[in-house]
Amino acid sequence: MKLTDTSGNTIISVVDQFDYSTQNQTYNDNFKKWRKDKDNPYAFNFELDRRESVFVEGKGFENRSASKAERDCIGRVMNIIGIAMLMWILIDNIISKLVISVIDLLGFDLHTSFFSSGLYGGSVQVITALIVISFVKVFVPAMYIHKKLRMPPRLEYMSTLNHASDMLGTICMTMAVSTVSCLPNIYTNRTMLVFNYFRSINADVNVWNQNQFIVYIIFDIVIISVIYELFFRGAVFNALRQFGDIFAIVITSAMSGLLVQDFRELPAAILISAIASVGMLRSGTIITAIFVQICFKMYRLALVLLEDSSPDKIFLKRNTFMLVVFVIGAAGIMLIYLFKRKKHEHHIAEFTSKYSVTQRLAIACKSFPLPAIICLCLLAALIKMFF
Repeated sequence: MKLTDTSGNTIISVVDQFDYSTQNQTYNDNFKKWRKDKDNPYAFNFELDRRESVFVEGKGFENRSASKAERDCIGRVMNIIGIAMLMWILIDNIISKLVISVIDLLGFDLHTSFFSSGLYGGSVQVITALIVISFVKVFVPAMYIHKKLRMPPRLEYMSTLNHASDMLGTICMTMAVSTVSCLPNIYTNRTMLVFNYFRSINADVNVWNQNQFIVYIIFDIVIISVIYELFFRGAVFNALRQFGDIFAIVITSAMSGLLVQDFRELPAAILISAIASVGMLRSGTIITAIFVQICFKMYRLALVLLEDSSPDKIFLKRNTFMLVVFVIGAAGIMLIYLFKRKKHEHHIAEFTSKYSVTQRLAIACKSFPLPAIICLCLLAALIKMFF
């Protein structure tokens, strides 16, 4: 698609010149149908008939351009993404703590601090609170974006597995990258906090013998991974694809990194999000992205468990485990590359416009309220470093 049309064509239509059959034709048709909705302010659907002029009262005849329409649409999309991120931050850092403070005042065994990410109290109360907070902070922003963008289900979530080998290759890539990205920071704060909490309840009882710990681990690894990917690789990603797949990958990866609100976890979050996005595009289904998130969380949990195990009780130590995972992942990538019978082309949809990818990213970062959201995320990350 060329927004700066120099062919002399009378009609310019950015939607009709768009082609996302890289997924499948049904997806392409649904994508174009969604974008052609004139009442949808979040769809980039500029059209221009060179034979006509647009008269604007008080301004006279106005020369409309696809580049201006693109810039305005990026701003509108980033506006609702920024509001969704603000919802996430408020629920995670303020609303949840206010609710817990009220619950504490009512006499329940559940306590927290505004300058700490930890919860204290009874095991049932703590796990219930962790599960509810983890779910609500993703679900509420996801529902807000879903309602605003009005995407049909077949467009909001890629669901057709086009290339199984690419799904397997993405999982192998996740294994290799998980090892590298975890080197600066072996554990996530939440994983280690939960593990240490249950270990401190009763030192004589293994955490795996405590039902609440099992429930939380299953919920965090499976359920949260699913709704997390439905949020980032669902309507958010597909709305951003209007401006190029690279643009969508960079924005969603940056969002993932910022929303962890922790400098130590930020590199891993960005890399895993990027792998999930590329894997979804290459395989054709969001299931690949969900598998990426599940594999990454299982790897992090395994590191915590191995570190806690006594050397005389377990042969496979942490460093050996990390090396084995990396080798398996790297070997899997090489084997799939060598034995794949045919190469798949055009996994990333092409997009050209007056703006470069860097310029589109600059427009996005300047869109209200994103600068303020970025500052809030960085402030929260700074607080976690010192408290």
